[in-house]
Amino acid sequence: MTPFDDNRWNRWRYSLWAPVYHPFVRAFDGARQASIAGLALQPGQHVLIVGAGTGADLPFVPEGVSVLATDLTPAMLARARPRLRPGMELRVMDGHALDLPDESFDAVLLHLVVAVIPDPAACLREAARVLRPGGAIAVLDKFVPDGQRPSLARRAASRVASVFFTHLDRRLGDVLAASGAPLVVESDEAALAGGFFRRIRLRKQG
Repeated sequence: MTPFDDNRWNRWRYSLWAPVYHPFVRAFDGARQASIAGLALQPGQHVLIVGAGTGADLPFVPEGVSVLATDLTPAMLARARPRLRPGMELRVMDGHALDLPDESFDAVLLHLVVAVIPDPAACLREAARVLRPGGAIAVLDKFVPDGQRPSLARRAASRVASVFFTHLDRRLGDVLAASGAPLVVESDEAALAGGFFRRIRLRKQG
């Protein structure tokens, strides 16, 4: 971890990003839509979005599905508010320690957050905690393939990128193992940039 892996730094830098963030992340609309569609959500189900940002996922959640969209940064959630519809709620919350009951959601979205959050294992562990047995977590992010060491160039780029935006050298298998969460990989597909971004679905055992 770098000195910049800190919630205070994350809140500050994403407050700066907030005014320009949404147009930038529109490039991921197709991948977001496919990730959410893979959950096969049904009316009456409850979905948690961790690191919701400016609410780019919200338009792709099916009608009739209840959504709690959380983010560490109030400035981001302020930008998400116009995308709300009935049954959707915004709440400031730390993805490392969700102030939510155990097993209270049918699905969790972790889109472009696992590579950003200071402690991704804690984030995954918390997402699994609030997920009902048999529920799914949709992950969309940039990962080094499991079993492969990141190149020197990628590690150098990650040192710079992690200060301003995101890590580039994390492996999902490492994060999953460190979390200790009862999750299994149900699907893993290339999403964007020749597989640099992956679309992954995790299922909670039990």
